[in-house]
Amino acid sequence: MTRPKSAGPSVRVGLVQMACGRDPQQNLARAEEGVRKAARRGVRIVCLQELFRSRYFCQEEDARLFGLAEAIPGPTTEAMSVLAGELEVVLVVPVFEKRADGVYHNSAVVLDADGRMAGHYRKMHIPDDPLYYEKFYFAPGDLGFQAVRTRYAKIGVLICWDQWFPEAARLAALQGAQILFYPTAIGWLSGEKAAENRRQREAWTVTQRAHAVANGVFVAAVNRVGREGRLRFWGSSFVCDPFGCVLAQASEQQEEVLVAECDLREIDRTRRGWPFLRDRRIDAYEGLVRRFMDEPPVKS
Repeated sequence: MTRPKSAGPSVRVGLVQMACGRDPQQNLARAEEGVRKAARRGVRIVCLQELFRSRYFCQEEDARLFGLAEAIPGPTTEAMSVLAGELEVVLVVPVFEKRADGVYHNSAVVLDADGRMAGHYRKMHIPDDPLYYEKFYFAPGDLGFQAVRTRYAKIGVLICWDQWFPEAARLAALQGAQILFYPTAIGWLSGEKAAENRRQREAWTVTQRAHAVANGVFVAAVNRVGREGRLRFWGSSFVCDPFGCVLAQASEQQEEVLVAECDLREIDRTRRGWPFLRDRRIDAYEGLVRRFMDEPPVKS
């Protein structure tokens, strides 16, 4: 398989949308096959879904489930590093990270096309919602928001709950990220009305498309499918361009390897017409570092 040795004007990205079973080794093997399918279709950057090696375990608080965690580097990153180097693809690989005894993170690594680890991100925003009891398992990330230079593009990685925060997307874009990847595990709770489900899914899509528009970048979000416990994951993985137009979207229910072509020249074209980064009032945003502006700022 012949691949270019440096970034070009266009890069093909792939998202592996899976249903996850109880066996981590089987989930890893199926993810590897998804990566191979993407590579056979000419994909250069592949993103796997959040916590892909297991079912979404955060539906309950059970200390025994910390046994699913692993170190970085560890078994998952080592296996995927070999795969990245073999196929000459960049991989975004989510990991339930054991940092130390009693310290765990919801993380992702970026493996460059030679298998080298190019980036390491720890989820910054940790939810605590019904059936998403992540604060029990994960410490907040402390590596900051990043843009990682890879062979084919400069990318930002943010994880699931991070996708609702415009500050995260903006800080990655300001560091030069051309494509924002969002590994995700999001779905509907049992018993919710269909109309409410549609509104939730639409809000999820619209929010990420807005990040693309506001920052003039490509956005790629990959979600899982299938029912796990009381959650039904809605799939719908998608890629959109800097204008917010959806280039490709997967189904709500089927496992798929979604592929989209991202012409990186569109970033400059779009920002020329919509120069949001140029017109930012960086002298007037002090309030963003406050939780809520219900009190006057403290004067130094």
